[in-house]
Amino acid sequence: MGRIRPLTAGDVPAIAALFHRVFRHSDRQPPAGLVEYLRHLYLEAAACAEDIPSLVHEGDDGGISGFIGRHVLPMRLGDRPLRAALLSTIMADERAGDPLAAAKILKAALNGPQDFSFSETASEVSLRMWKHAGAVALPGHSMEWFRIIRPATSAVEASARRYPVLRALSPVSSRVDDVFRRRIVAERPRWLGLPKAQSGRAGLSVREIDATEFAGLFRLMTERFPLRPDWSAEALDTTLREAMEKPLFGRPVLAAAIDRGGQAIGGFFYHLGPHGTARATQLLAAPGKEEAVLDALITHAAEAGASAVRGRTQPFLMGAMLGRRIGFLNSASTVLHCRDPEITAAIHKGDAFLNGLAGEQWSRLIGDFG
Repeated sequence: MGRIRPLTAGDVPAIAALFHRVFRHSDRQPPAGLVEYLRHLYLEAAACAEDIPSLVHEGDDGGISGFIGRHVLPMRLGDRPLRAALLSTIMADERAGDPLAAAKILKAALNGPQDFSFSETASEVSLRMWKHAGAVALPGHSMEWFRIIRPATSAVEASARRYPVLRALSPVSSRVDDVFRRRIVAERPRWLGLPKAQSGRAGLSVREIDATEFAGLFRLMTERFPLRPDWSAEALDTTLREAMEKPLFGRPVLAAAIDRGGQAIGGFFYHLGPHGTARATQLLAAPGKEEAVLDALITHAAEAGASAVRGRTQPFLMGAMLGRRIGFLNSASTVLHCRDPEITAAIHKGDAFLNGLAGEQWSRLIGDFG
């Protein structure tokens, strides 16, 4: 029935092939760049730990039939230092003949020295396995939010992912959107489309910044959360710079939102390609400034040419999203496995900063190696 053991360097080519088969639906040889990145990500990165290694399921024939990645995320709850285990999506080869491989590897991953475990990429099947192992889903962290800016362009973009020839319609859709958006009145918002003269940044200025300045803003804006990441300056810089490398999503945009007094009240980080969707990795806001920063993000992306904006929810942002014609969908869930009632209470009360950079969105497995 196989065994669970730590990942080794010799396993990486098989893990890359499994990744390609499960997530890219291809039996072709994975690119060398993917193999090298997986080796770095799960064996060499600073977030790897010897006592909380990534795990493989090895079949009776010696082949690799399952994998789960684990990274250590340093956290702090008040003055108490913690270590969270950030678990990747479970990969299992259904053709290997062990239907329990995924469940066994998850159970082993949860039984470690970490203070709690979580993942933000649990599929419907994985969610059931997590719950069976004693975990709970976190609804406030589990939704994708989206705001349509240019409806015709957004529709063409979505269709062209499956039928690339439809990109030829982009010039027409752009003209349609320009006409449509001029007719939208800001006081009467619509689900499809943002006004051409959107005034969502009233009283604010937005300044694009570099990774170092954004890291400082991240530290400042996450101090409001009793349970928050506790990265060293070097670790945060490394995480942020890796998160910026997503060529399939376009160029990275890091920005600070500045009030009339010159004070930073928040910031945002997104990627944007030509006529594409702005994919927000992180939104930061001072208490009470969530609405202003959210509006600033959407307006900035609209002015940059985005057809839509999308991101992952966090509980502190949910109130700001009401009344803004923002839609929600659940494509993957954030799940928590924790036996410590103090940690669990903080997360359920919305006192924890999870998702975004404090999750899996920084990995180049999302937005690269397509």
